[in-house]
Amino acid sequence: MAYVVDLIRYPVKGCAGTSLNDALLTPAGLAHDRSFMVISEDEIFRTQRRHPRLALIRPAISTDGTRLTLDAACGADGTGRFGTLCLDVTTSAPRRDVDLFGTAFQGIDQGDEVAAWLSEFLGTPSRLVRVPPEHDRISDGLTPGPSGYADSSAVHLLTRASLVLLNQRMAERGAPILPMNRFRPNVVVDSHEGHEGHEGHDGHGSGGDRAALPHAEDRARRISIGGAELGYAKPAVRCAVTLVEQEAGARRGPEPLRTLASYRRAASGGVVFGAKFSVITPGKLSGGDELVVQEWGDAEPQPLPTN
Repeated sequence: MAYVVDLIRYPVKGCAGTSLNDALLTPAGLAHDRSFMVISEDEIFRTQRRHPRLALIRPAISTDGTRLTLDAACGADGTGRFGTLCLDVTTSAPRRDVDLFGTAFQGIDQGDEVAAWLSEFLGTPSRLVRVPPEHDRISDGLTPGPSGYADSSAVHLLTRASLVLLNQRMAERGAPILPMNRFRPNVVVDSHEGHEGHEGHDGHGSGGDRAALPHAEDRARRISIGGAELGYAKPAVRCAVTLVEQEAGARRGPEPLRTLASYRRAASGGVVFGAKFSVITPGKLSGGDELVVQEWGDAEPQPLPTN
């Protein structure tokens, strides 16, 4: 059997995530996931690829989405605490044109106070925008679907066994093992044995635990979790964000990309780890929910271009 063992929401794109016991799955993913984005003075989205300190900002969003709290784990010198900012979210402020991977969208500016807070913490002029209600972005892939400010499709899913296998291969190279947060998934799946149950997996299981095996997410085409359904969109092509130690807000190379390149290299370039899904049927997700694969693909797919 395969079960949901973690649900993680990232209210602000590029900032730290929050583990949830329960989450509403909307047509655009977990409620309030990546509904805010930090942008530059040129209105281009900021990313951990260039600003790894984003990982040190821990956002919290109220259930109704009207209150956002930002807490910075350390100051500009890398020690101590920077501070906390509580923000009343506005949906009526002026729209800004924003650039996300070269595509133009709009965002609702959240004001000068949070802009000053972010600019001081990151050391560069920055502003915060929110997805507007009329946002109509549709991601590509085998199952297109609505998406907020995520890199592509709405839901990023990983099996814990995929990480265990990667860490085994990294250990063989003498590299330290990595936590799941290096890959910033929304849904983490494991077998009934729990977090430590996959050390012996060789990827050839059968029966009810097939959905929890290493890289099962590559082949799952349609998934049900409770009353919700997800449709496979594309592999998750990994980038330099995986080199950022999330707890430190600092880049550490070259792992995991070096090891992934030895066995997860994509024909179209880059490496893949995890999979992106679109929402077919919204619903409520909870830790411990059984995940059932309703449809499997015959072969591991080739990655598609990201948005």
